Amino acid sequence: MITVSDRAKLYIDTLRAEQHEPDGSFVRVGVKGGGCSGLEYQLKFDSLQKADDQVFEDKGVKVVVDMKSLLYLYGTELDYSGGLNGKGLVFNNPNASRTCSCGESFAV
Repeated sequence: MITVSDRAKLYIDTLRAEQHEPDGSFVRVGVKGGGCSGLEYQLKFDSLQKADDQVFEDKGVKVVVDMKSLLYLYGTELDYSGGLNGKGLVFNNPNASRTCSCGESFAV
């Protein structure tokens, strides 16, 4: 399961409106190799769902993730941070054993 904090929901709704995302678009999250810790988070709006995608909905936000990425992201909460390191969505990932200071990559 992937959840969305109240602050992240507000931020996603704002981004969706600013970027004129079409009705039916969702948040796609994923993981790829790279970054300073070995694995890198991916996040974007999408509207094409694939056969092996897993779909979660929390607070009215539809989050879609492929099965391979779900192994690394299960239990993750999408949150919003407006701190000194920049503002935007952050991954609170209980599976990460190490993260980089920017929060964009992790290791398990």
